[in-house]
Amino acid sequence: QVQLVESGGGLVQPGGSLRLSCAASGSIFSILVMGWYRQAPGKQRELVATITTGGSTNNVDSVKGRFTISRDNSQNTVYLQMNSLRPEDTAVYFCTIDHRRQSGYTSRYWGQGTQVTVSS
Repeated sequence: QVQLVESGGGLVQPGGSLRLSCAASGSIFSILVMGWYRQAPGKQRELVATITTGGSTNNVDSVKGRFTISRDNSQNTVYLQMNSLRPEDTAVYFCTIDHRRQSGYTSRYWGQGTQVTVSS
């Protein structure tokens, strides 16, 4: 089993910054893509950003130029640096990893979610 522990959420004023972290632990063999999703009240969960093992990233248009995803493969950790935050960024943020077992079987794991609230 693989466990994900998120941290870094909180309350911030518009224009402020937060950095989310998500550390994976447990029976880790190979972590493939890592990513962040978010879900605002009354809305569907949406993809925010992804990063491959080699460091290639992909961000949803609404966060381009403001959010940066990164990873530390030695620590099995993924980060989301969020700058110039807006009230519409308010949501619960979830990290994900695509994990491949030694057998080749791949599955996706989710973090427990961390609340980000942008408000004055």
